[in-house]
Amino acid sequence: MNEQEQKKWQCRSDLALEAVEQMVGQVDEDQQKGVHYQEDNIKGLKVTCIDVEKEAEESVGKKAGRYMTLDTSSILSHDHDQLTVAMEVFAQQFKKLLDHRNITDEHTCLVIGLGNDHVTPDALGPMVVDEVIVTRHLYELRPDEVDRSYREVSALAPGVMGMTGIETFDVIESLVKKIKPDFLVMVDALASRSITRVNKMIQMTDTGIAPGSGVGNKRKAVDEESLGIPVFSIGVPTVVDAVSITSDTIDLLLKHIGKSLKEEKRSYKKLVPFSMVRQQYSEDDLPSDELRQQFMGQVGLLAEEDKRQLISEVLTPNGFNLIVTPKEIDTAMEDLATLISNGINRALHQNVQFS
Repeated sequence: MNEQEQKKWQCRSDLALEAVEQMVGQVDEDQQKGVHYQEDNIKGLKVTCIDVEKEAEESVGKKAGRYMTLDTSSILSHDHDQLTVAMEVFAQQFKKLLDHRNITDEHTCLVIGLGNDHVTPDALGPMVVDEVIVTRHLYELRPDEVDRSYREVSALAPGVMGMTGIETFDVIESLVKKIKPDFLVMVDALASRSITRVNKMIQMTDTGIAPGSGVGNKRKAVDEESLGIPVFSIGVPTVVDAVSITSDTIDLLLKHIGKSLKEEKRSYKKLVPFSMVRQQYSEDDLPSDELRQQFMGQVGLLAEEDKRQLISEVLTPNGFNLIVTPKEIDTAMEDLATLISNGINRALHQNVQFS
């Protein structure tokens, strides 16, 4: 399969982490130069930092810059303590990203919440903006009385072109020219190519954003090149397409079979059905090629991209490659919006504390 065909069948994703994972194994080591990956565990949460240099833009498929991700799967339990820890780690990492671009406490900020607040999986941006602490009006009306530990911040949810009739970039560009912020923070819902990351990861980057790109509705990019000021973006994958769900299900089924065969002699298996135990699967659980072919035929032996291409060839022409979100999206969005808005407030304002 040539490079053009590979891009045609690549599943939609806004995550740099997935782009790097997809690149590894498809290109040689020389083409992997210019990508620097670091992984840490902070207060029990997995944090990754990926620096993409200019020379690696084409091979990764992402703009040069820094991409940071935070694993937020722990907040799905709706535990207040876990949510508070995630807020603290997110605020720290986002502040590091601001420091990386030499953003100081004196710089003014405009926060933009992208998305359609009438569609729950796309409402993350507007929900976050509702909880951001804004202070620009105080600086304009009572500048002598403002506590300087609070940065000058303004925020807006511009809606989507289908509702306003105005291109989102045009709204943001007009605002930037009028109020002249020193930097921009964008919040948007993203798309993932893996069911394991939906609602479970926050991505932060200093490269801006192209609204709608993850679901094939790419609009004009909002970035430093187009606006002339640093543009940071924060996003959470809230949707995944049917091709990814089908492909991941095949992988999970094979891993489940492999793990079942390895553990069929467990003593407690007689008391607890395997399916009733929450399972964690890894690549080591995959059965041998012989067993994979025995259970799944030739499909079980296909490489990842070949498998996705086959599934896409079946689903897409029939209109079945749907964009899907979990049924718990309402509560997940509330928790994520609270986490991100509080983290932004803590990173932007010196005296904000978590309760």
